[in-house]
Amino acid sequence: MIFYITGGERSGKSSYAQNLALSLSNTPKYIATSRVWGDDHRKRIDRHIADRDERWTSIEEEKVLSRMINPKDVVVIDCVTLWLTNFYVDTKNDIEKSLELAKIEFDKLINIDATIIIISNEIGMGVHAQTEIGRKFTELQGWMNQHIAKHANKATLMVSGIPVKLK
Repeated sequence: MIFYITGGERSGKSSYAQNLALSLSNTPKYIATSRVWGDDHRKRIDRHIADRDERWTSIEEEKVLSRMINPKDVVVIDCVTLWLTNFYVDTKNDIEKSLELAKIEFDKLINIDATIIIISNEIGMGVHAQTEIGRKFTELQGWMNQHIAKHANKATLMVSGIPVKLK
């Protein structure tokens, strides 16, 4: 079962995903996909870690998510945007290669008998990116979001802390 949760920054995605996971398991996993990009980013990561209690198993994995998930696990993956950034940077901003690699890895998740709650961002709904690299990444994110949503069993858009059912 794949739950897809998307929305803007600070829309309540992580809280919603964590509460959903805890309603499904007393021992969920949390897979953080982020690299540490600076002091402010480290503070955000630390805040997210502090939000979770002893019931959670926290795992850091930048790209190969499927190897961290066992059958019957309940897992929150946070988040697609940072996960895609890792592919994008490692391929030197090659949209096609990044999308191909991300789809290959995501498609492995579909075949795992687990409950996977995957968080993403709707970055294309915000301000138009000022740089070509930013615009290319926005396209990459949009295409990957479409791929995930297509294969998800349930999809939710978070708006101002309110879940809006998409599928």
